[in-house]
Amino acid sequence: MTGFKNFILRGNLVELAVAFIMAAAFAAVVKATVELIMDLIGKIGGTPNFSSYNWNGIGIGDWLTAVVAFVIMAAIVYFAIVLPYTKAKEKYFPSEEPGTPEDVQLLEEIRDLLAAQQGRPTPGA
Repeated sequence: MTGFKNFILRGNLVELAVAFIMAAAFAAVVKATVELIMDLIGKIGGTPNFSSYNWNGIGIGDWLTAVVAFVIMAAIVYFAIVLPYTKAKEKYFPSEEPGTPEDVQLLEEIRDLLAAQQGRPTPGA
């Protein structure tokens, strides 16, 4: 029983479970939004669903519906999740400015001081 308890409480199992549940709930929202937009597109085109569309006798309606739904879903995910997340991440956790890391800079200073003590020209200067 101790092994099972350690397994359940170890790592990020609870966090992963919460993330999975939230993702499933959010998937329902995204799916409903895609269906709404698909209905709007269907109303404009005169057909609420592309599934019955045939092009020269080839039934491409299901494929067309899937492609349009995918593009709409990708746009929703990008503009509703990825873009705001990226902006918030940069605002609250800005990336480090490019340049020499602090430890390398310190090592270079030590190198330069040692070279100066020995009377040699400073490397890199």
